[in-house]
This record gives sequence, structure tokens and C-alpha cells, in this order.
Amino acid sequence: MKRIASQHMRRSLLSPRNLRLSSPLSSISSSRRCFALSARLSQHAPVTAAPAIASEAVLDTPSTDSPVDLNKSSRAGRETSPKLSALHARLSLPPRFPHASLARCLVHPSADRNPLNNNASLAVLGQDLLAYYTAEWLMCNYPRLPMEVLFAAQYAYSGPRTLSAMREEWGVESVAAPGPEVDPGLLQFTRRQAGNAMAEGGMARLKDTQISDKKTGTGRANEQWNYRRGTSSRIVYDNQFGDLAEHADNPVTTANASTPPGPVTTEEASATFINAVFGALYLHAGAQATQAFHQAHILSRHTPLHTLFSFTHPTRDLSRLCLREGFESPVARLLSETGRHSRSPVFVVGVYSGSDKLGEAAGSSLDEARVRATAAALRAWYLYSPPRDHIVLPSQSATTQWRPQMVDVGEVVT
Repeated sequence: MKRIASQHMRRSLLSPRNLRLSSPLSSISSSRRCFALSARLSQHAPVTAAPAIASEAVLDTPSTDSPVDLNKSSRAGRETSPKLSALHARLSLPPRFPHASLARCLVHPSADRNPLNNNASLAVLGQDLLAYYTAEWLMCNYPRLPMEVLFAAQYAYSGPRTLSAMREEWGVESVAAPGPEVDPGLLQFTRRQAGNAMAEGGMARLKDTQISDKKTGTGRANEQWNYRRGTSSRIVYDNQFGDLAEHADNPVTTANASTPPGPVTTEEASATFINAVFGALYLHAGAQATQAFHQAHILSRHTPLHTLFSFTHPTRDLSRLCLREGFESPVARLLSETGRHSRSPVFVVGVYSGSDKLGEAAGSSLDEARVRATAAALRAWYLYSPPRDHIVLPSQSATTQWRPQMVDVGEVVT
């Protein structure tokens, strides 16, 4: 009997007739009862500041319409950027040179207009330091260099093309477009769009690129008349390369200073970056560290200075030079020859002043050999260098015993 009762109870529990289906009306009525219960509880509940906190949290959430701080992510990544740390170690920068300053050197004003974040101010200081250290080294080591050759040597050592090549040698890559997501170890600048104009003197019509023939704001007197630029005026008014410069006290330049910087080329951005590194190194590590860095990265390059000379009338220049210095008049003498009656003769001619040989060169004719020998004599005169132990740079006078340096009377003007 007990077994039969248990089976009957099991069938009654599993029977579908005992299951009650919930209807929509029952769910609505249950929700009404819950709402009424919550209303009665809220009347007796204490007042809290939770809704106010929630509203404040909603107001603090950034919206898509509000401006985003572009420098927040870059500042956070300056300490953790592998590229920046590798560049700092690759250049052997001192520990006093922080990573934040190196990251600032990599930001061109065209990418960030804020002067506290870009490298504009550091580049101005670094450009002056590069010009000073390079000029004093050239003038003390080669005191007879003509001014034209000195300008060309300055450009060869610290010109924009050289600094752009240095940026590539340092392993610094440039970005396609600046932004907050860019790694701080990359060079950021706004690229200039490529035009379709030909180079100067290309005998082609300019289409879209507007190029002005006259450059204003150079600080020169009567610049609107386009007077001839002599060597003396280039020393006074132009920059360290002998090119037209922009002066800050000029009203045209002052008016343009308020306008945002436009796009630049990779060469200009690279030169600004290298100059900024020198300026930041001078501020953080001092003059001696900057001079050592300049010696390691600028003066260590071999520049063939003899290729920078270009003489128009070398024989006349050599005659004037010998007359000024009190030497005997130069005389060209044939030293050797071969194949005079052949297709390719070679003549070796030497230029003598008395018994002293000033220069020697070879040519396919007697006149060519004589002119080349005269030019070699002029280059030997202008490329004279004092002994190394007698050279003391003015910037090293604080740590080295000063010795007066040689000052030449100047180049031959014909």
C-alpha cells in the first residue's frame, strides 16, 4: 500500500494539469504591487546624496564634442617610449639630459603651436651654437680661407642637408602626420605637399606653386631695389651661410610671427631637430658637453675643402698675391711630358717663385697644366693651417691656456 501511494503521489506531482501558466495580467498586477511597495519604503527611507554623486559623475565623463588634450598621451609616453630611450642611449647623452627634453626636440612648431611643447626656442639657441663652434674651428684651423669658401664650408658642416643626413644616421624616423597617438621617439611635423613647379632656371612655367622672386624682411637697407649683395654686406646682414636671413626686429617678420607655422619639408624639420638637440644639451649639460658633442658629430666629418674653391683668373690672382707678399713673380716651367704628338698627351707644369715651387699639376695641354698648377698654388696658400698644438679655440679659453691665434690680412681681391 505504501508503494502504491508513493507512485500515485509521483504521478500527481509530474502531471501537467497541476502546472499554472502565468498570464500578462498577472505579471502586470505583480509589478504594480512591487511599485506600490517601493513607494511606501521610499517615504520612510533617509535622504542620501547618491543621486547627486551620480549626476556629478555623469558630468565629469568626457564627451566627444569637447577638445582632447593632445599632449597628455605624449607626456605619458615620454618615459616609456622604447624609441626615445634607444635614441638617448645611441647618442650617448648625459643623464642630466631628460627624456622629456629629447621628446620636445622631436616636435616641430608645425605639429604643435604651443611654444612650451615644440622645439622652436631650443632650435634658435642650437643654431647659434652650431654656427659659433663651426666658425671658430674653421677660422682658427684655416685662417686664410676666403669668405666665400668660409660660407660654403659652414654650409657643408652644419647646413640643412648635412643635418638632415645626420637625422637619418641617428636612426630617427619621421611620421606621416602628427597626432597624440604618435610615439614620442618619432619626428613630428606637418609635411608640405609636393608641387608641380620646376626648379629655378628650368625654363618651365610655374603652374600652382607661387614663388616670390624677392625676399622681404631680411634687414637689409633698400631691399626693395634688389641691390647687388657683396661680401661685406653678406657678413653684416646675412646668416652664417651667407644667405638672406629673416630678422626679428623687421616689421614684416614681426607680423608673420603671429601667424601659425605652415607645412615644412623633411629637410627643414630635420635641421630644426638637430639644432634643438644642441640647444637642449647646452642648457642641461653645459658648454663642455656641447663642444664634445659638436666635435663627435659635426667636426668629425671629412669635408674636402679644396673642392670648394673656384677661381676665375688664377694666374692673375697668384701674381697679385706674390706682389702683395713681396715674393718674386710666378713663373711656369714644364717639368715633364709624354705623348705630345699622340691623341692624349700629358704635360706636367710647375709654378715657381724664384727657386720655390708653389704648385704643380698635369693637363692635356700646356695652358691647361699651367692654369691648374696656378690654382693648386692658390689653394695651398689659402688652406694653410697652423700647428695643432698652437690652436686654441676661443670657446676653450676657460679650460685651456689661451694663445693668440693667427689673423691673416685677407684674400686677394682682383
